[in-house]
Amino acid sequence: MASLNKVLLIGNLTRDPDVRVMTNGRPVCNFGLALNRSYKDAEGNRREETTFVDVECFGPKAEAVGRFFSKGRAIFVEGRLKLDQWESKEGEKRSALRVVLENFEFVDSKQDAAQSQGAKSYEAPKAPSSNQVKSPTEPQSSFTETSADGGDPDLDEDVPF
Repeated sequence: MASLNKVLLIGNLTRDPDVRVMTNGRPVCNFGLALNRSYKDAEGNRREETTFVDVECFGPKAEAVGRFFSKGRAIFVEGRLKLDQWESKEGEKRSALRVVLENFEFVDSKQDAAQSQGAKSYEAPKAPSSNQVKSPTEPQSSFTETSADGGDPDLDEDVPF
């Protein structure tokens, strides 16, 4: 009999990721994810439903999630379901269903992330704009005169259309 265990989720972290190192030296990261759903009930009223999911990941992905994500930040998670079962101190059988992250993607922009609550500041190096840095092999122009529309007056006559 065939089976498939695949989960795709987009949501916001409910808490900062908790990164720890297992006894074998492999990093593990745990975080909560809030998944929001809007719908209309039978009377036509707009309702909101939030589902909370625990997520865990291992290895380099655990380190990356811990470094670049924080509470409130949106994330796309691809993973699988895992059922953990244990017995409490009182002898009761307990279980919890969680998602084991296999891949993830950033959903929001870096600017959105910096504005979210408690976001860790991370900015990728920005490429210099053309007016900040000139290539040493690029010829320097001393031409400053412009036409009424802001363009080069010598080029206005050369435009074929």
